[in-house]
This record gives sequence, structure tokens and C-alpha cells, in this order.
Amino acid sequence: MTNSQKPRQLVIGEILRPHGVRGELRMRVLCHDPQALRQLEYIYLADSDTSQERARVDVLRIRFNKAYALLSLDGCDRREHADKMRGKLVYCDIEQLPPLNEGEYFLFQLTGLLVVADGNEVGRIREVLETGANDVYIVESADGGELLIPAHDETIDHIDFESGVISMTLPEGLLPPTRNQRPP
Repeated sequence: MTNSQKPRQLVIGEILRPHGVRGELRMRVLCHDPQALRQLEYIYLADSDTSQERARVDVLRIRFNKAYALLSLDGCDRREHADKMRGKLVYCDIEQLPPLNEGEYFLFQLTGLLVVADGNEVGRIREVLETGANDVYIVESADGGELLIPAHDETIDHIDFESGVISMTLPEGLLPPTRNQRPP
């Protein structure tokens, strides 16, 4: 997906299991602002992230229990109904989420950006991996190789979505030598 292809929906959670006997669902929250989920009027359920079929379901109520969201959905009023939804991914339309603050962005917006480090083009971001410590950019380099670049405050200098470039300062030795360079 290139930066210009904005998805209509984002994954916000994963159904883990039923909660109680009245069809409520326990959902692992997969977004950074769980409280933004309170305003959702409807969601989409899908079997996997590659599934093109997503069923729209009205949200009756969302509440929170520890780090999990508890969903009450239209048509899911018994434990047996809820049990059939285990493992489903939960999506919402981007328009249902509050606007981003200045300097915030969705990770999908990084896909396709050109990474420039120390004035040299490194390659384009193909994917962003979310790890516990920091994100990792999977970059397709100009010579066709795949690079894994840590993304945090020390490596990201500036992101310019208008020009499609992310400027980075990378630790010495992170990038392989270019064809014109010889290893020491």
C-alpha cells in the first residue's frame, strides 16, 4: 500500500472470548487510545487481516475492564453467540475516530515513504512492525535487500508526508556497506 492509499478502516481490537452469559465480548484493544472507542456506533468483524469480508455490527455498549474492552453488540445476546466470535478482528471506519493531534499519524501513512539517512537514499518503507520497545521499519533498499531499521526519537529526525520522505540518523554499522564501499 502506498502512502496515497488511505484505508477506510483500521483494526482496533481482537475478540478474545465471551464475558458473562449475556453475549458480551472481551476484546484485546489494539489501538493507542482505548477511550476513543466509547464513541463508536458500529464496528466491522472479520475472520483475519487478509479477509475482504467484514460484517458491520451496531455497538450497543462499550465498557472497560482492566486492559480489555467489553463489547455489547446488536444480535449478540447469549454466550453461544459470543463464543462464535472468538478470534475475530474488530475494525472501525477512520471517520469514527477523533482527529489526530498535531504531529500524530497512523502507521499506515509511513508505508511507501522514502527513508533518507545522512543525505543518502536508503529505500522505501514496506511495513512497520510494532514491538514492545520501539517500532521497526522494514525498508526495501535500493539494491533490493530488506533492512530492519529501529524507529524512535534518536533515529527519526523529520517526517515530511507532503514530500514522502522520512529523514533519519542511523547508528554507524546499521546499514550494510554500499557496492562502492569496502568493509574495513
